[in-house]
Amino acid sequence: MNGNATTGGDGPIPGEAVRHGTGVHSTRAFPTEGHPANLDPFVLFERFYIDPDEGFPMHPHKGFEIVSYMLEGGMEHADSLGVEHTAREGEAMRITTGGGIRHSEFPADGEACNGLQLWVNLPREAKEADPDYVDASAEALPTRETDGATVTTVVGEGSPIELRTPTEYLDVRVDGEWTWTVPDGWAGFLYAVAGNGSVGGDAFGEGDVFTTRAGGEFGVAADADLRLVAVAGRPHDEPIRQQGPFVL
Repeated sequence: MNGNATTGGDGPIPGEAVRHGTGVHSTRAFPTEGHPANLDPFVLFERFYIDPDEGFPMHPHKGFEIVSYMLEGGMEHADSLGVEHTAREGEAMRITTGGGIRHSEFPADGEACNGLQLWVNLPREAKEADPDYVDASAEALPTRETDGATVTTVVGEGSPIELRTPTEYLDVRVDGEWTWTVPDGWAGFLYAVAGNGSVGGDAFGEGDVFTTRAGGEFGVAADADLRLVAVAGRPHDEPIRQQGPFVL
């Protein structure tokens, strides 16, 4: 991983292709061979692509929170709490797995879908919390215009999606120049969803990830329209012990 003295971050580096056992394909930002570590408090982040005949049958999770954010198509969710919901483009779901939950994920309407999924570690004292679920429509996620960008808040101020870890998750469409500000001591990452541009002067395009572990300000510029997500959170300073679908 290349250091970047201009911005104080790491990267950008390309995400890596992952094929899940169910046949679902993803582009993973971390952990990967190129970025082998978790990014406390974040366990993993990836863009998933589910074809009509694929999906994730009912399976267990525990010890973390999941944020799924849809980019195209719809994804049907069902879980052991009795929830059944279809999330569509621009909509988000949060699952607090806590002491344990089972859920399934399949594409809706017989059509492919793709989206983003983030796993956020739960602090030690919350590992056995009661499982919980909440979703948000696209209209419920606040969107604002700033100099050089349009910003939708998926998690953070004004969003109905809340986590047990202080976190900000932004969907940003950059058409000029935009500055990403991460609080001191927080960890965070940028992931390019579409388009091309730069971070701190370094090329940054679809599937690339840029990370920071110490906060700071990072200049982003679009060569053409650039869409990215900007995610930052306060570390727990606790080990992240992932064993498949469980984070212990």
